[in-house]
Amino acid sequence: MARVQLKRRKVVIPTQYVLVILTVLCLALMILTLFTDVVSSLLSGIGGYTIVPFQNGMTQVGTGFTKQMENLRQVKTVLSENEALAERVAELEQENNQLTIDRYELTELRQLYALDEEYSSYKKIGARVTGKDPGNWYSVFVIDKGTDDGVKLDMNVISGGGLVGIVTKVGPNWAQVRSIIDDNSKVSASVLSTADNLIVAGNLKQMEHGDIDFGQLLDNADRVTVGDKVVTSDISDRYLPGITIGYISQIQMDPNNLTKSGMLTPIVDFEHLDIVLIITQVKEHTGAGAGEQSGL
Repeated sequence: MARVQLKRRKVVIPTQYVLVILTVLCLALMILTLFTDVVSSLLSGIGGYTIVPFQNGMTQVGTGFTKQMENLRQVKTVLSENEALAERVAELEQENNQLTIDRYELTELRQLYALDEEYSSYKKIGARVTGKDPGNWYSVFVIDKGTDDGVKLDMNVISGGGLVGIVTKVGPNWAQVRSIIDDNSKVSASVLSTADNLIVAGNLKQMEHGDIDFGQLLDNADRVTVGDKVVTSDISDRYLPGITIGYISQIQMDPNNLTKSGMLTPIVDFEHLDIVLIITQVKEHTGAGAGEQSGL
């Protein structure tokens, strides 16, 4: 079977015919535009279905993007403000802490001033506590004054209304103080109202309850009662007389029926010591006072 090949003939429209057709269409559209609104309506309809939705979509996208940018800007502003507020809060906390410290030191200085006035007959220098033994209590601690400042062994140390302790070691710019609450401390004392003598002994375990011990009180007439003030005695070998130690909180008769013992509440807050006064006068040693520990 013979194959029949069909060749497509290419139709060529002359250029002048195309130009005439386009011209006729343009004139027709112009006439329609001048005398009718068909074309404009048609174009408006087409625009309403195509361009307007696209414009609305673009508007919504732009609005959303603008809102996101505004929200981002607001977030950055809030974060910046929060950071500034946090810094200000930190500054205010620091200022408040400093004011609290200043108020505490001012209170201490006022107390020391009152103490200085109370014991005005003694010359004194101030010192700051720089270290202490482990534990809650300032039983043995170090101050920032020493021989360069005129500090000597056995000088009495006061603070907070009364007796703190005594200088037991001293260096050029430091000194060690043993307080009256330390287990190794004993002080010859007397009851202010009756002049009866007794021995005040440190007791760190008892200090957990706010008291220390006293004993060897001769009180046959039962004149001494709870609440009586106890001060350093004239017969003390190392402590100057008349310095307040504390107040009797408990009293009882000893088994020998000759002496009394009990508890005494120190006037000084031995849990918080920062600034102390050192009495620069040293009592002349005349031999250990009644029961007073010679090692002090």
